[in-house]
Amino acid sequence: MFHLQGSQKLQMLEKSLRMALPESLKVYGTVFHMNQGNPFKLKALVDAWPDYNTVVVRPQEQEMTDDLDHYTNTYLIYSKDPKQSQELLGSPEVINWKQHLQIQSSQSSLNTVIQNLVAINSSKVKHTQCNLFMILDTAKKLLPSLVDEKNLAQKGDKPTSLDQEMFKYSTLDVIHAALVNRWWYFGGNERSRRFIERCIRIFPSFCLLGPEGTPVSWSLMDHTGELRMGATVPEYRGQSLIYHIGTYQVQTLAKLGFPLYAHTARDNHLIQGVVAQMHHVPMPCDWNQWNCVPV
Repeated sequence: MFHLQGSQKLQMLEKSLRMALPESLKVYGTVFHMNQGNPFKLKALVDAWPDYNTVVVRPQEQEMTDDLDHYTNTYLIYSKDPKQSQELLGSPEVINWKQHLQIQSSQSSLNTVIQNLVAINSSKVKHTQCNLFMILDTAKKLLPSLVDEKNLAQKGDKPTSLDQEMFKYSTLDVIHAALVNRWWYFGGNERSRRFIERCIRIFPSFCLLGPEGTPVSWSLMDHTGELRMGATVPEYRGQSLIYHIGTYQVQTLAKLGFPLYAHTARDNHLIQGVVAQMHHVPMPCDWNQWNCVPV
């Protein structure tokens, strides 16, 4: 196991991961932000250098003090040959299988190895697969071969115009974390609220304020640079607000040069419609999350 330290090695890793897109997307997005100051204090581990097979990005040990906090105890994995990754992933120095944890990857092919390790470590696991998308401008830059603009232009109905007298663009404050947490599919508890607070503090966040001056629609970035946790409160749904805040978010972050991507649940046809309206580019691989709990 090698801990990659120093800007030169991390920049080499980012370049290598870029060549492996889209399957490396989750790790690539994370390493990109590590090279922009590493605001989440993450570390990158590889099984060899520079000719690595598997990369694992995870928090520093001092950040992973709560054994029940899988929002913090998160591992991002990319492997050139997943079948050969079990030795590295099974090392307690790489993954602490005694904790509640989650693994995220753009590679469904890691599932067999993860299932093997769960059995070895007497854990149980829930595997979630979602559709993975890259924002159009990012795809044009990183994966132009996947962009079919003629086909994208035909997708999605024209959204409802935004009533700019009623709704105002703004940013979230940490006091709004409880609201975001209430409507986040993967949230709804105290640990997820603390994770959302951290995302709001560290990365740009976006919202629409309603007539009462409080957020009614919003979208955030997580520690991997993914656009996540977007929602609209029920009383303001049906007005294309998530489309408008998402478009504003993408336009703003694209100016910063961030690689932008997102996922949708396979049965969430409403958000898939918004994704089509925004012309996000579907990836040929999945968004994967494995939630592992010791038995």
